[in-house]
Amino acid sequence: MTYILPLVLGFCISFLAVILPGLINMTVAKISLQESKIEAISFAAGASTVVFFQTFIAVMFARFISIHEEIVATLQEIGIFIFSGLSIYFFWIAKKPKKIKTHKTVKGKSNRFFFGMLLSMLNLLPIPFYVFASMGLAAAGYFSFDKIPVSSFVIGVVLGSFSVFYLYIVAFKKIEKKTEFLMQNINIVIGSVTTFMAVVTLIKLLYG
Repeated sequence: MTYILPLVLGFCISFLAVILPGLINMTVAKISLQESKIEAISFAAGASTVVFFQTFIAVMFARFISIHEEIVATLQEIGIFIFSGLSIYFFWIAKKPKKIKTHKTVKGKSNRFFFGMLLSMLNLLPIPFYVFASMGLAAAGYFSFDKIPVSSFVIGVVLGSFSVFYLYIVAFKKIEKKTEFLMQNINIVIGSVTTFMAVVTLIKLLYG
């Protein structure tokens, strides 16, 4: 159970975090449509390799933070302002996302594995995301920073991310139609999540 639960949690969290259309998802779909499934899988494998290192760094950083309680309190205070600011942005400032076009050609057919690594390295959001995700799971008692749970969690995240990439490869046309409504209302969804996170963090600071 010490390795199964972190594996499942890592898989589910990463799957839900990556499922919405983004740069890597749309690129892997384009490569699949315009080149071949093999090239797209190679790209996805490269992107997933970087996800492995990003997640591992994030969890190690989270472990360091968890040892120093004063840092945790400071981060929670900063988190309230960040989540509140994001809520204001997504509810009132951000424009509706434009429909993602898929007819543009992906130029160049050099090694898709390294191209996937490059694009994934440009996306630094997974690091802070998995820092807070692992800390939250640890605080709830579903995760610990021992070697086996950490390894299982990281592997779960990689498998979850690759599963989404593969889903885009084999079923992009259907996914495009299914996610159109969600994409049109994504700002409301994200704003609701950030508002919830701000309220939860504030409650923890006041009564924790």
